Amino acid sequence: MLSSWLSQSWWVLLLQALTCGLDPPSTPCTVQRGRVEGGALPDLVRQVEPPGQESQRARLPRGRAGGECRRGGEQGAESGDRVTGESVARMEAIVNLYQEMMKHADPRLQGYPLMGSPLLMTSILLTYVYFVLSLGPRIMANRKPFQLRGFMIVYNFSLVALSLYIVYEFLMSGWLSTYTWRCDPVDYSNSPEALRMVRVAWLFLFSKFIELMDTVIFILRKKDGQVTFLHVFHHSVLPWSWWWGVKIAPGGMGSFHAMINSSVHVIMYLYYGLSALGPVAQPYLWWKKHMTAIQLIQFVLVSLHISQYYFMPSCDYQYPVIIHLIWMYGTIFFVLFSNFWYHSYTKGKRLPRVLQQNGAPGTAKVKAN
Repeated sequence: MLSSWLSQSWWVLLLQALTCGLDPPSTPCTVQRGRVEGGALPDLVRQVEPPGQESQRARLPRGRAGGECRRGGEQGAESGDRVTGESVARMEAIVNLYQEMMKHADPRLQGYPLMGSPLLMTSILLTYVYFVLSLGPRIMANRKPFQLRGFMIVYNFSLVALSLYIVYEFLMSGWLSTYTWRCDPVDYSNSPEALRMVRVAWLFLFSKFIELMDTVIFILRKKDGQVTFLHVFHHSVLPWSWWWGVKIAPGGMGSFHAMINSSVHVIMYLYYGLSALGPVAQPYLWWKKHMTAIQLIQFVLVSLHISQYYFMPSCDYQYPVIIHLIWMYGTIFFVLFSNFWYHSYTKGKRLPRVLQQNGAPGTAKVKAN
């Protein structure tokens, strides 16, 4: 009975797809539907039933079976039309939202790489996710890990220099001059300071795509244990949302978290660079545990700064939705990094093996990654 039911359902779905599912929503399916209303559908269903089993439809009088087929076909067509209509409505809503957002795009960013359309940056991020979660591990499954020591030294110290430059530019383009550190709207003028803020906002975004190499290095070195949900989420979802923030509002109080994030990355990539040097720098890496504390402080600062918006009697910041997103991200990442801290250090999963066996706290020297 189960196999008979599955066979019937499979053919019904197939015939519905062939007859009506490929038509445009506005095109009636009367011609195609007429082909199955004359009794062809029961005959086809009967043909695929297992031998020795009689269809329930075959035991019905011919007129009754045909009437049920017609009613079932009409109901299925109406259901299919309704589902198709809902799908079209959703697609139209997405397209309308996209067009509305692009109307607010800052024209000063039009000539910058990656900023013409979200398609290129979305493709890069999807390719990144596919590589680090599927393709990369399969490629490296039967290969020895790459060392990449020289590349890692150059890569990490280059990002230290780039992050320092980004922090400096954020400070010089508003945060040490005209910004109040409270309610600071985006300056959409073509003044030298405003254009400088646009450039550094784009550079900050571009650095996020450079930092995708972090995970690629993990995969090539077969350090798959470091490719956690937190890591992949941070390197994929955030650059995608930052693209929209930079595209629409490059600057203002929404840029505070970018400046703080770049400051933290100076420290983080300095650690990674020293770690890549090998045993010679190992005595100076005792502060690994404190990097997570610094990141937690980052999210607290970002959340406190952005929360001012909710207690101000008035604020002229142009896009409050960005304020809400930054506050949400700050809260979510504080929770995620707190969970990482607990499992890595409080429970001792990231302590050196000797210290784990002795029950020593995780403030001692740690082995370089």
